[in-house]
Amino acid sequence: MMAFAHPEAFLLVPLWGMAAWLCPGARLLKPLRVAVVLLLVLAWANPFVDRSTPGLDVWVMADGSLSARDSVQPRLAEIESVLLETKGAEDRLFFVDFADEAILRDPLSQAVLEGRLDSTRIGSALQHTLSLLQSHRNSRLLLLSDGYATDSLELAGERLLREGVPLDIRLMRPESVVDVSVDDIIAPLRVRLGDPFLLEAKLSGPTGTTANVTLVRDGQEMDEQEVRFRRGEARAQWTVRLSRAGAARFDVRVEAEQDAFAANNRQTHWVEAAGPARVLVLSAYRDDPVAGLLRESGLEVELVTDTGSLTEGSLAGVNMVWIHNVHAADLPSAFLNTLPFYVREQGGGLIMVGGKASFGSGGYFESAVDELLPVSMELREEDRKLSVAVGIVMDRSGSMNAGTPSGMSKMQLANEGAARAIELLGEMDSVTVFAVDTEPHQILPLSQAGRDRERLTSVVRRIQSAGGGIYVFNGLSAVWKELQNAPQARRHIILFSDAADSEQPGGVDGLLREMLANQTTVSVIALGNKFDRDAPFLEQIATDGQGRIFYNEDADSLPGVFAQETVSITRSAFLEEAVGVESSTGWREVAAVPLDWPGQVDGYNLSYLREGASESLRSTDQYEAPMLAHWQRGAGKVGAFTAPLGGPFSETMRAWAQTGDLVRSLNRWAMRGELPPGLSLRLERIGEALRVQLYANEDWQERFALHPPRLITQSSEEEEPQRHEWRRIVPGQLQLDLPLRSSERVQGVIRIGSRVLPFGPVNGLAGAEWAFDPEPLRQLRVLSAQSGGQERVDLAGIWDS
Repeated sequence: MMAFAHPEAFLLVPLWGMAAWLCPGARLLKPLRVAVVLLLVLAWANPFVDRSTPGLDVWVMADGSLSARDSVQPRLAEIESVLLETKGAEDRLFFVDFADEAILRDPLSQAVLEGRLDSTRIGSALQHTLSLLQSHRNSRLLLLSDGYATDSLELAGERLLREGVPLDIRLMRPESVVDVSVDDIIAPLRVRLGDPFLLEAKLSGPTGTTANVTLVRDGQEMDEQEVRFRRGEARAQWTVRLSRAGAARFDVRVEAEQDAFAANNRQTHWVEAAGPARVLVLSAYRDDPVAGLLRESGLEVELVTDTGSLTEGSLAGVNMVWIHNVHAADLPSAFLNTLPFYVREQGGGLIMVGGKASFGSGGYFESAVDELLPVSMELREEDRKLSVAVGIVMDRSGSMNAGTPSGMSKMQLANEGAARAIELLGEMDSVTVFAVDTEPHQILPLSQAGRDRERLTSVVRRIQSAGGGIYVFNGLSAVWKELQNAPQARRHIILFSDAADSEQPGGVDGLLREMLANQTTVSVIALGNKFDRDAPFLEQIATDGQGRIFYNEDADSLPGVFAQETVSITRSAFLEEAVGVESSTGWREVAAVPLDWPGQVDGYNLSYLREGASESLRSTDQYEAPMLAHWQRGAGKVGAFTAPLGGPFSETMRAWAQTGDLVRSLNRWAMRGELPPGLSLRLERIGEALRVQLYANEDWQERFALHPPRLITQSSEEEEPQRHEWRRIVPGQLQLDLPLRSSERVQGVIRIGSRVLPFGPVNGLAGAEWAFDPEPLRQLRVLSAQSGGQERVDLAGIWDS
């Protein structure tokens, strides 16, 4: 129907007629003059066709961030019920969930809120919701939140007012909030080895109350002290020194009798100590011969057998890494995932040595280091000797519905992992899959993997989460009953379960004994970490089942974990018989002096030379497999020696007179070189930014003309390394400020030609979500009033607006 934006314009018509009557001499009724006036009136009135449909669309924006969800989420069902009961026949109701990102809630879709929850981006959520509005409908927004935005409301506010959409708000917070928090840790990011420095924690809390503050270094409690808050603040101080080169992680946590929010009770700060070049040897052997040979050459060697203690900071100050017969499941994912950046960008060296827990047998296929190695670890079908029956038990409890940063739910990622496992099985292998909540549900009966593989994976990818918890005994019992029908003598079960929600431990131990007696082993992929409630139960299953346990906090990497375990069981091989070896020309790339190689080795990991890699030694059996391969990966170098140098099947290599020459030559070839003097790096965290300052003497300034320094960083929240442009302050000083978001971890390197200057890790401050700054709340109230909205107590009244 026709409508007018400014109907008041038609008041000019009677006024014009009156003027024509009172002043006939003006001749205002001449046709041309009347036509001009009517056109001016119509232009002012702005006629348009109103295409809007009856009724009102209400878009409810529900805050799902950590600081608000305990106040908002429990009341959502009641709010939805009130709005549905009171809306008219022509009205419509929509829900948008948001935290760091926003998503339209769709009952027909499995999509869930993704991204970080430690952020309340109201501005971004407003922009997203406004983009969903339909132009032919009248719309109104209703924000359910604590109101403490962690992003700017400026751009979203301008759009909201420009489009004329009212914003109502319903603020939800506990009526009485007594909260203590760790706001900041003040300490240097880089220190000299052995120099003492002050580490200070800045805390907030109600005046007059007391709290206990604990300092934790690399997971070990160092000190605890009591503080009393005055004027809402308190400080705790410690004098610390680092006696070993590398990065140390300091955590400060606070505890009080009354505390509304536990998530703001901890901050993390990394301190890096520069020192002499180190070699890190990760080994299954306490008397590892590689470590001993390197120490004899005068190098500083750190031998680590308790690999579970490694962190993302363990590579700081390390110029070379050896991995000697350590299973990938025994390396924390935070450490394993930093190795590609360490090698490719920071120029670190990496050598993997053979053994039953190395290469494919050690679960490194499709791990973070797979693409770094110069050998391919997946066994070719024609080289397999035995087939295996695999049973997969899938947790489909309610927790599997949760979203991940990739946009997929945990259930979808686990399904993809199970499908990947089926894809990697051999033609003659068998597989069965059960999904379990309180009862087991057969998804795939025992089937030969090589027959209709595409259909099998399609069925597995459609598993849905059904709520409840996971009853482990029921799942294992069902899959074991099915596996007993398998023609294969070797059988293996992969149990995927939530480490915080795995029930029914009774009877599992007896069931595992029965399985082992029939050549059936069990491994566990646990979603979570070893500190979760049910982690000890799952660890016991892996131990008693003579399998492995993989802890996985990053659900996005689940497909890779399934692939690693499947290959280590079905498509990898450690050959336990002596085999002859012969040299190749590749050794000239490593050392100028040739070696008098032994005539044989006692066993080795079967693998295949990758295209582009060099080979120094190969087997003389039918496989002609690489025994020693190496290549350049980015700024670093990587080698693979597929025979053991320690433990079983290493007698010949340990007795060989030139084993020391081999180890030292490989270490010298791959080890990262030291920078000449004349460069200085300073790091400083300023608010939510990391300031990187590079100082250079005159000699280096001349080199910069030929090789400008490049700054490369790898964030824990980004998949690919980022390259940055410097800002020249004065001659010899370059500076760059990098955004450092809450809880983000950054590692970096400055590359000057072939030289590297690594640094990190550096943590962002966790706290924007818990700062409760009143200014964003004030801005939100002003914006609501300007848009025609209100702080709405009576929710049912929104339909009358």
